[in-house]
Amino acid sequence: MTSAQVDTSGNSSGTSEASEEGYERGLGSRQVQMIAIGGAIGVGLFLGAGANIAKAGPSLILMYALAGGIIFFIMRALGELLLYRPVSGSFAEYSREFLGPFFGYFTGWTYWLMWVVTGMAELTAAAIYVNYWFPSVPQWVTALVFLVILFGVNLISVKVFGELEFWFSMVKVTALIGMIVIGLGVLTFGFSAAGDTASVANLYQFDGFFPKGVGSSLMTLQGVMFAYLAVELVGVTAGESENPEKTLPKAINTLPWRIALFYVGALTVILCVVKWTEFAPGVSPFVAAFAKIGIPAGAGIVNFVVLTAALSSCNSGMYSTGRMLRNLADSGEAPAVFRRLSASKTPALGITVSVLFMGIGVILNYVVPEKAFGYVTSVATAAGIWTWLMILISHVRYRRAVDAGRLPASAFPAPGGAKCSWIAIVFLLFVTGLIAYDADSRVCLYVMAGWAAALGVGWLVLKNRNPEVAERREPAPLEKVS
Repeated sequence: MTSAQVDTSGNSSGTSEASEEGYERGLGSRQVQMIAIGGAIGVGLFLGAGANIAKAGPSLILMYALAGGIIFFIMRALGELLLYRPVSGSFAEYSREFLGPFFGYFTGWTYWLMWVVTGMAELTAAAIYVNYWFPSVPQWVTALVFLVILFGVNLISVKVFGELEFWFSMVKVTALIGMIVIGLGVLTFGFSAAGDTASVANLYQFDGFFPKGVGSSLMTLQGVMFAYLAVELVGVTAGESENPEKTLPKAINTLPWRIALFYVGALTVILCVVKWTEFAPGVSPFVAAFAKIGIPAGAGIVNFVVLTAALSSCNSGMYSTGRMLRNLADSGEAPAVFRRLSASKTPALGITVSVLFMGIGVILNYVVPEKAFGYVTSVATAAGIWTWLMILISHVRYRRAVDAGRLPASAFPAPGGAKCSWIAIVFLLFVTGLIAYDADSRVCLYVMAGWAAALGVGWLVLKNRNPEVAERREPAPLEKVS
């Protein structure tokens, strides 16, 4: 935790308006653990998996496992950096330290963009889920109502956010485990309407494990990577965690079993119970599977769970965007007014501005409700890939500095050192190539090019107004977090 951030005028400030000390360390171990778990269970799995199953069949299981391994490399790289210097807005801070001020500026704003468009996606998904019960209610109305409610929650305090996220995550975890247990019961004992056809053979009987070919399976990686967006959110909580040295490593080290259970395990069971040809884009495979099993109200219960997942992710988006804007303001890379904290020690103005931009998602749901989800998920994935690349490259640069004796070693070193980070970098570049190859998702790269141009112009304006913004600064000395 930084004892004082140096503002752009060169003054060291210990006030709540200019340093991270103003935040309340209101997130306990219980909440950080569930935020980390909840970050690995989102709408990308609950809704996006339907379209990906239609494209890849059972081989989607392998794609989630492959991408999950890469995500673990990314999180261990982030974990090593977090224990070297635990700060809120960590990705931008590490990019700023190891790659230069421009990369910190670009990463901070791009991560903000990622969560704004992710919030749009989650609002869209939530509206789709509500249509399950109330098909006559327009999607944009539902999206607007949820946007206002979650906005109010985030303005109260970080403790309220943490508690709400804890229970959101608890619902998701409990439900997924229940789905897996019921699915295994159907496979083992053959009860329910799906009992006669449920079989492990469903994984390969219908045109094989790769029914559409390996190429088609690889093309789903862009959607799979979207499903993993938010696992890095635990890094944003570093500045408000009660004991980051203990809670963060524990949260990161449990990631492999979360991926194995909630993604690979759940999809495997679902695709054994119901053959892959019965799933369709735009419909949650979990809702479809429970409708097929025929458990009374089962599909409705699962629909409530996936609604919870969408609201959870949107809630996290509001949390992280406000913190990232404050981090940018601390470095002179956003208007200074975003430094201010409310009486409840939340970056209220940053949250408010971010929510206004998320409101564009409400407009998309009004104009193109059938395409809104696809548009925003592709942009969010591109922004997320940039953030992950910055984490990995910062980690590589940090390890070089440690090996050269210029920086102290972290208490939580990544296994394999920089080698695993290089593997993850190559993988992410490969996924970017897949996005460029796919005509439907390629539009997000055009959006990102426009975003990069806008940020480039903004950087030139910042440098002209205040040349000190572009100067490298040594990180502020750290306080030992008790």
